[in-house]
Amino acid sequence: MNKKPLSSLDPSKVLVMGFALIILLGAFLLTLPLATVDGNGLKWLNALFTSTSATCVTGLVVVDTGTTFTLFGQLVILSLIQVGGLGFMTFATFFAVLLGKRISLKERLLLQEALNNMTYAGIVRLVKRILVFTVVIELVGAILLAIRFAFDMPLSKAIYYGIFHSISNFNNAGFDLMGEFSSLTGYVEDPLVTIVVCALITLGGIGFIVMNELYEYKQTRRLSLHSKVVLYTSAWLLVIGTVLIFLFEFNNPKTIQPLSMSGKFLGSLYQSVTPRTAGSNTLNIPDLTQPSLFIITILMFIGASPGSTGGGIKTTTFATLLGAVRSQIKGKEDVVFFKRRVMYETIFKALTVMVSGLILVITVTMLLTISEHGKNFLMILFEATSAFATVGLSMGLTPDLTPFGRMLIILTMFAGRVGPLTIAFAVAIRRHSDPFKHPKGKITIG
Repeated sequence: MNKKPLSSLDPSKVLVMGFALIILLGAFLLTLPLATVDGNGLKWLNALFTSTSATCVTGLVVVDTGTTFTLFGQLVILSLIQVGGLGFMTFATFFAVLLGKRISLKERLLLQEALNNMTYAGIVRLVKRILVFTVVIELVGAILLAIRFAFDMPLSKAIYYGIFHSISNFNNAGFDLMGEFSSLTGYVEDPLVTIVVCALITLGGIGFIVMNELYEYKQTRRLSLHSKVVLYTSAWLLVIGTVLIFLFEFNNPKTIQPLSMSGKFLGSLYQSVTPRTAGSNTLNIPDLTQPSLFIITILMFIGASPGSTGGGIKTTTFATLLGAVRSQIKGKEDVVFFKRRVMYETIFKALTVMVSGLILVITVTMLLTISEHGKNFLMILFEATSAFATVGLSMGLTPDLTPFGRMLIILTMFAGRVGPLTIAFAVAIRRHSDPFKHPKGKITIG
């Protein structure tokens, strides 16, 4: 029986296998006695859950990160977040370049798939720039957060907390060290923490392709259609989310009602940004009103942008489908953004991504209603969407999940990070297109 060497596998298979191996390695390290404060190591299922959540930059936790893990365990989680956020192929390419190794065409195709780039031309230069962007942004975020945290804790602890939370939020992971599942609720009215973390989440969520074009804008004086759609859609989702959460929570005594007017705005802003898909929070999620929770669920499902550290169906998918609906309503054949016509292949792919995501979330939600009997439906839907979109927000269900529920969320986080289509391509048997076309038929719609 002939086995395919790794080099002959298509990019989707390599990506799925690569993420799976990193998760298993991380889980093994977290089971070591050295990883936990009690010296017993995590149980295998909890270790696998935590490793998956970190590698898939989700942030859902079954044990508190700050009190359960030693420095070694926390550094393992932080490493998984960094590798998972940027992608293992990005790191592999970086080390290959450092060692003077030539990047083959196969490896460039893998990078193209991993970064959701449209072409493999200039992909190595993009990877180098991604690493520079990451180091600079995370360093600036760490310094600013450390300065603020230094007012509340010893300097050495403040520096470590600044580094941890900067890396976690730029990679849209949502892990924190603030105590028993509290996240950043103590800083809800703090403008520095709110603005810095929101900036980290946003920069990590718009995608490295957009970031690179913004960096080159002074020279090129142009942005691609992709970047324009990402920035335009992201801005509108941010504004709409902030306004709606502000209105829905204005009179809620458990969230923003007791806060000052600036605190109300900062709290609403943060809760609008974090579903994009970070997972940290400054308001207690279970205390939010149901309309706010539903809005956050929608924002989580949409998620971040292609080629970013975030998940979800992506802003471009959402915008393309909205554009298609608008065109149909107006009786137009083409979807047009910024005087550019969107290709039909893009529209079909957007539809496939959205439907695949919906099917996954619906299936996981249905199974969780069975395994987590008696739990609130909105809580279950929120958890399933958060896992799929690799967000990490929770209404408190995660620590109470049954073993079956935890395995289900593990698989959902993995599918959400790698992408349902990537997994489908990896396991599917590809067939060549038929040499003939079937006759057309009509179906009545609507």
